[in-house]
Amino acid sequence: MDEIRERSRLVELAGLFLRLGATAFGGPAAHVAMMHDEVVVRRRWMSEPDFLDGVGATNLIPGPNSTEMAMHVGFARARWRGLIVAGLSFILPAMLIVLALAWAYVRYGRTPTGEGLLYGIGPVVIAIVLKALVDLGRTAKKRSPVLIAVGLAALVLYLLGLNELVVLFGGGLVVFALRGAARLRPDVSHGVAPVLGSVFLPLVAIAERTSVELWRLFLLFLKFGALVFGSGYVLFAFIRGDLVERLGWLTEQQLVDALAIGQLTPGPVFTTATFIGYLLGGLPGALLATLGIFLPGFVFVAGLQPLVRLMRRRTWTGDVLDGVNAAAIGLMTGVTWQLARTAIVDVPTALLGVAAAVILFATRINSGWLILGGAAIGLAVWFAT
Repeated sequence: MDEIRERSRLVELAGLFLRLGATAFGGPAAHVAMMHDEVVVRRRWMSEPDFLDGVGATNLIPGPNSTEMAMHVGFARARWRGLIVAGLSFILPAMLIVLALAWAYVRYGRTPTGEGLLYGIGPVVIAIVLKALVDLGRTAKKRSPVLIAVGLAALVLYLLGLNELVVLFGGGLVVFALRGAARLRPDVSHGVAPVLGSVFLPLVAIAERTSVELWRLFLLFLKFGALVFGSGYVLFAFIRGDLVERLGWLTEQQLVDALAIGQLTPGPVFTTATFIGYLLGGLPGALLATLGIFLPGFVFVAGLQPLVRLMRRRTWTGDVLDGVNAAAIGLMTGVTWQLARTAIVDVPTALLGVAAAVILFATRINSGWLILGGAAIGLAVWFAT
């Protein structure tokens, strides 16, 4: 790739992910859905199978999955520099928004509310995720009935409360077993997450002993970013155990307020670290906490890139990745159902969700415009009632 072409691609990546970081509401499933719309459907930077492989691969490592998916897209488009540019661009808008809200929170002593915005955005987010599920599901359906069965089983098990990581790895192992365990051979592609995770374990131990508060804050969030699988709610369980119960740096109410900020703002939910860091250490604390929680993701995704294609080329690891992909679709379906029960609460939100879905399936409109339209309608209905 020549230098001029690569620079052009880096500029394209920065523009796309800066916009997504400022408009991607609704959590990781919605973020991935918006990326799918932009990268696969509209720009055709990646094929459906390649995108789905990225979703499956990022689900196998700790950290914020949608941010890691942005890095994966960046690598596919512009190699290592693309990975860094896409990841930083997706994080930056959300970090700045959360930083402004944290400043207002400290100055005025209350959390800025966004009930009207969320009222209108929620149903639109459900429609966006539904569209992505249909597109990704078509790809999985073409591969085999076994994958459909694994996806349905993953949905049921997730709704029954089984751990997300167990569902994902279970899906991979089931497909591998059904397609023939006799093909098992030693391969360098297994165990990437534990190997990369071991890079951070000495830092986790240091975080428990160091007496420098800001650096201790950084190392604690580095630990969270290196060890937390699953949703943002899992992250809050880690934060509560360390910062509320063990260290007493946060109150329960401050943690609840941080959770509210994470739901209110666009971009990765993990930028809640920016809010908490600001509460505990001002601007330096916000920057260090943000760096700490996202740094492991860059390392994990960078380490994963050379292995994704190898996993697809090797028969047995390809089977595992197919199973993980199918299970990931089942998990996304379960999350969508749970989000829909919260977002669609009355006739106006139901109508808004249906209208957004019809527009998405009938046109190629940019999903960001639907988010903005939903926010405006939500505010109007909220204040009118």
